[in-house]
Amino acid sequence: MQRPMRSKLFVPGSRPELFAKAAASAADALSFDLEDAVAKDRKAEARAAVGTFLRSRPNDDGKVVVVRSNGLSSGLFEDDLKVIVGSGLDVLNLPMVESGEEVREAARVLARLEQAAGVERPIGILANVETPKGLRLAAEIATADPRVVGLQIGYADLFEPCGINRSNPDALSYVRIAIRLAAAEAKIPAYDGAYAVVAKPERYREECEEARNLGFAGKSCIHPTQVPIANECFMPRPAEIEKARRILSAAEDAAVKGVGAFVVDGQMIDEPFLISARAVVALADQLDSARAGDGR
Repeated sequence: MQRPMRSKLFVPGSRPELFAKAAASAADALSFDLEDAVAKDRKAEARAAVGTFLRSRPNDDGKVVVVRSNGLSSGLFEDDLKVIVGSGLDVLNLPMVESGEEVREAARVLARLEQAAGVERPIGILANVETPKGLRLAAEIATADPRVVGLQIGYADLFEPCGINRSNPDALSYVRIAIRLAAAEAKIPAYDGAYAVVAKPERYREECEEARNLGFAGKSCIHPTQVPIANECFMPRPAEIEKARRILSAAEDAAVKGVGAFVVDGQMIDEPFLISARAVVALADQLDSARAGDGR
């Protein structure tokens, strides 16, 4: 099971001096970037630096490690994967995805290189939805291959060429709902995209809450100060966990009595609410286990 990624801290691959600091942060996941954050003349340098970090990574450091490669059509994709595929990589972040076939092609390359490297656990794919076509085909992308572990929104690439204001609430809601439902079809998480204004933590928190209320599992962080906000916002509240446990307990009693629907706190509960309660408890238990494992 994929570990939670409430917070995914962005780290430019060309800045190895930041790697250790990022690894020591409270972020659930680290996302090393070989694409937009790296100048063309530094691609090989960044690739080598990230590869070195991955090879030196401890067996279980409590993090999900993600690398955003260059795109399939960039001419750099296989060069990236030849260096980064190994036991230190958990998830490949595939940019600018526009079809299920692109996901399957990436999966084929991963499988070939995993076999050559002796990787035992398949590397997941986090697919970026950041073009109009990608948004239109989001469900196709989400369901393209079992390796797909999530959909992630790329707001800048999606909105800027279209002249859509990044702060427009209607645009944000439309894209988020479309991505969340596409991810739900594949039974995988959806992750909200980055908010680039570091000096406005209150707006970052608002975006986290907006995404959480639409069922998103986490949000990108472009600065360490955003990490604790994302971790807090995407953690189930104590009252939610308590209610979810009451619902599951009541469900056991109802099953013994042969009752399909029952009432908890004045609310009728049936299968959709049980699915939600199970998810809340599972996430809370995962996070508790992770904190116990790393001493937090």
